[in-house]
Amino acid sequence: MSQHFETQAVRTQMERSQHKEHSAPIYMTSSYKFDDAEEMRALFTGEQEGNIYSRYANPNVDEFITKMAILEGTDDGWATATGMAAIFTTFAAFLKQGDHILSSRSVFGSTHQLLHNILPKWGITYSYADLDKTEEWEKLIQPNTKMIFVETPSNPGIDIIDLEWLGNFSKKHGAMLVVDNCFATPYLQQPIKYGTDLSIHSATKYIDGQGRALGGIILGRNELIREIEGFARHSGPALSPFNSWILSKSLETLAVRMDRHCESALKVATALEANPEVELVKYPFLPSHPQYEIAKKQMKAGGGIITFVPKGGLERAARFLDALKMFSISANLGDTRSIATHPATSTHSKLTEEQRNEVGIEQGTIRLSIGLEHVDDILADIEQALKASVLEPEETSK
Repeated sequence: MSQHFETQAVRTQMERSQHKEHSAPIYMTSSYKFDDAEEMRALFTGEQEGNIYSRYANPNVDEFITKMAILEGTDDGWATATGMAAIFTTFAAFLKQGDHILSSRSVFGSTHQLLHNILPKWGITYSYADLDKTEEWEKLIQPNTKMIFVETPSNPGIDIIDLEWLGNFSKKHGAMLVVDNCFATPYLQQPIKYGTDLSIHSATKYIDGQGRALGGIILGRNELIREIEGFARHSGPALSPFNSWILSKSLETLAVRMDRHCESALKVATALEANPEVELVKYPFLPSHPQYEIAKKQMKAGGGIITFVPKGGLERAARFLDALKMFSISANLGDTRSIATHPATSTHSKLTEEQRNEVGIEQGTIRLSIGLEHVDDILADIEQALKASVLEPEETSK
């Protein structure tokens, strides 16, 4: 019987034990007992399926992976300790010396560090392409381009790329397509439907949704996940059973939470756009967004992240953050609690100013992660902070 997303998120569960528990238990064990020498031999050779060691597999990890693969619309997955572990594991499992990555320019700061500082140590090169200039991508493909990597929506620029176009482009050039789907979650967007080979999430964000647990996951076809498994089983970026249990339980409320995040975010983005103290607002479901039509085509809703620039540059941004009374000032996102971040001095501080400007991160750019508080309270806090942070004329002229 075909089931809706919400039902699958709630009802996909591991087999019950002899205790007939209604909610899945936590399997806090590092290893497993074998019935005899033959079973141990068969498990280690792969002739028999079963648990060997929790760095390889664990019932809680398996449940989380199974549920995420169903929700993402693909075969299988591999769970990692963090979202960045998922990205690095993907790079390391498929790339070798002499390979080239074509990446969207607007990526998370730590992803940039991997591409710019770490992978070149092993002879792996990269080029950046702008999400909104697809006509230039052909010029950047190289004969040794092995992988195409994008974030959509991007962090923190909220840029969107046409996944259908990108899927066809990657196939044309025989490159593996990897999409960071963290901002959208599988509830709002399923890149696999558009020809993406691997979809990656930092489960620390909306998958958990309450700022409690670190985690990451890579999702895709069986043969690709087996490649990931071959690397990850021996390099060890394993997700813990406890965090897996938290993340699997969190998926039961993902749809409900995302509906509220998106509904409130659209109201906040609309209000910000109408505020005379705001220079720029970026939100996928605002008609003013440059890729609005693409976002409407491939996303269920616009997500919970807004980027905006108040008038007054860096000084105004700092004063706005300091004036907030309810919002948390944090580098995280996707929480039940609303969060404000200044990317230029936090998540993307390791980029040069030129690099930040290239991806639309101004000195005054603020990223808002809209939480689950009442939207009127969220709006009231933003509005009072904008009023309290207005610069005097002599400060503006500095």
